[in-house]
Amino acid sequence: MVAPGFHRDVFNNALWAPTPHMLEFTVKEMSTRPIATSSGSVQSTSATSATPNYSRPLAIVTTLFFMWGFLTCLNDILVPHLKSIFDLSYARAMLIQFAFFSAYFLFSVPWSKIVNTIGYKTTMVAGLLTMALGAFLFVPAASAVSYPLFLTALLVLATGITGLQVSANPYVDLLGKPETASSRLDLTQAFNSLGTTIAPKIGALLILSAAPLAIEQLRQLTPQASHAYRVQQAASVKLPYVVIGVALLLLAVLIGVSRLPKVETATSRSGESGDDSIWKHPNLLFGAIGIFAYVGAEVSIGSFLVNYFSLPEIADLTAKTAAGFVSFYWGGAMIGRFLGAPLLQRFRPRYLLALCAIVAGALVTASMLWNGHIAMWSILTVGFFNSIMFPTIFSLGEAELGPLSGSGSGILNMAIVGGAILPVIQGVIADHVGLHHAFVLPVICYLYIVFYALSGSKPNSLRFSNDSEALP
Repeated sequence: MVAPGFHRDVFNNALWAPTPHMLEFTVKEMSTRPIATSSGSVQSTSATSATPNYSRPLAIVTTLFFMWGFLTCLNDILVPHLKSIFDLSYARAMLIQFAFFSAYFLFSVPWSKIVNTIGYKTTMVAGLLTMALGAFLFVPAASAVSYPLFLTALLVLATGITGLQVSANPYVDLLGKPETASSRLDLTQAFNSLGTTIAPKIGALLILSAAPLAIEQLRQLTPQASHAYRVQQAASVKLPYVVIGVALLLLAVLIGVSRLPKVETATSRSGESGDDSIWKHPNLLFGAIGIFAYVGAEVSIGSFLVNYFSLPEIADLTAKTAAGFVSFYWGGAMIGRFLGAPLLQRFRPRYLLALCAIVAGALVTASMLWNGHIAMWSILTVGFFNSIMFPTIFSLGEAELGPLSGSGSGILNMAIVGGAILPVIQGVIADHVGLHHAFVLPVICYLYIVFYALSGSKPNSLRFSNDSEALP
């Protein structure tokens, strides 16, 4: 997943890169909550204060969303590539996603403590440096043709991404008016989806450029020929990840020298939190399960698309051709997020979330019941309805946390471990009943999201209020 940060226009075959100035134009409508520069802190809004413009800092932070989306979606290309190289079952191939997303479970809480200690901006820089280290580890992993080393590199890379998630998501959520938090986070997540849309195309060009041998052919090779083949195939990941590592270092420098507004953490307002605790906010706890279900469903679907489209009863495509169609799945999420940003300001976010979850579950069910192009395009369309789920669940889960937002973000990001666990479970199901009908697992996930949207997302002020009509 051409150099990271530079992306190929599929239609015009031209290279371009999203710049902070372009992102600044897109986020122009952002918030009005006064926030001080790096030496200050959040102050209460006064009726006479001037409306600050946070478009530039939001544009800079949005580049992080793009980068981790790009890297996360490259896993969808690594799954079929490494599956072929190491002759893996579906379940073992899903260890790629397990290694990657388990970092969220292992390191989200430690990163949230780091946020509370050193602040959002410094944590972003630390996350980028950790990501760069993980990207450079792909070189020795490819040279040694070692599946465990590939998994280690992915774990380190994802550890850095976890730091970005824990710091950047609540930073965007808090950098403005609470009532537009879902819309603001949805818009920045749209650039995350831009990265996920471009990644499969670039990954297919650079990593899947050579057609892999069939499993039967691979098993007929002599040990020496088999090793030489694996070395050749594994080498295709070196250049992309070295370029990615360099780009991450440059981005760390950019964030480090930028003057970003300072947002309060639990540490900076510890005297004001009283007896409040993240465990006293059911909307956060239910939201963590919602994030677990959503990420698990989204990653499970995306991880299997290349293999799914290669099935004779679905589309019978080659791996390289199928990888190109994966961009439609992630591209739908990008379009949905750009369209969803204004809709989330106009309609109640929880109702839009419920509607999207119902339609997504219905589309996955249709794909399991049909064959051919109906099955293919119905599963691809799910991406569009996935679009607003993460930012909406995240914002609903963070509602009314105040200075506990950093700790709450750690809990929500820890739940992204659903992307590690559920794809492996779906892989086991696929090994036993076939890939076509293994998508029942995402359907269950979408049903839970419907529950969260309609009931579990209520913050304490509404959960313990008799005025149920006052829902945002």
